[in-house]
Amino acid sequence: MKVSLTDHPKNPIIIEGFPGFGLVSTIATEFLVKHLSAKPIGKMWSEDMLPIAAIHESKVMEPIGIFYDKKSNIILIHALSNIKNKEWDVAEAIKELAKVLEAKEIISLEGIGATNPNLTTYFYSSNKQRKDKFESIGLKPLNEGIVMGVTGALLLKEKELTSIFVESQIGLADSKGAAKIIEVLDKYLGLKVDYKPLLKAAEEFEAKLKTMITKNKELEQIGKEAQESKDLDMDYVG
Repeated sequence: MKVSLTDHPKNPIIIEGFPGFGLVSTIATEFLVKHLSAKPIGKMWSEDMLPIAAIHESKVMEPIGIFYDKKSNIILIHALSNIKNKEWDVAEAIKELAKVLEAKEIISLEGIGATNPNLTTYFYSSNKQRKDKFESIGLKPLNEGIVMGVTGALLLKEKELTSIFVESQIGLADSKGAAKIIEVLDKYLGLKVDYKPLLKAAEEFEAKLKTMITKNKELEQIGKEAQESKDLDMDYVG
């Protein structure tokens, strides 16, 4: 997994969001990019990933984009692409990015699958000061649970990781879960989010995201079928 940057801010907070339960992390990071007017400063990519480019508003959307807000000194890693089987590589790339930039903190946003979610939010941190801060704003620690994907890999690689979890609908884009996780993040970091347009914006992005994810899956399947057909042809000729 390669990382390309056009700017190298020092001591930022890194917030990552990859597609997971309810797509809450992807919806939340998309909202933050827009709310903070964060500027694109780089991307993550691998030639092992399917070469699928999404175009939105006549612009090419990076599968894994890196954005920066100078005012809050926050870097946002916003992912639209399916990174299945690349989780370890992505986690290592994030860890190396944090090392190079001397990041103050890495925050993972994640959904927890629930049949009947009630937007209960949890946190994980091994840092006592951060634990105290979360508890002071009324958050519960995640005492039991299974965490998969990039966040799971980061938890095993990065001892100082901060994670915020929200119960989310399984298999559905959950704008309410995303709004809740933004609310918690705002209290934790003091981002001064205007909550009135938050849910509406999240719902609008939810609709767009559903379309993009569906199209990506369709294109991935087409790509796999084409590759399998190519492999079969080669085997036959060989």
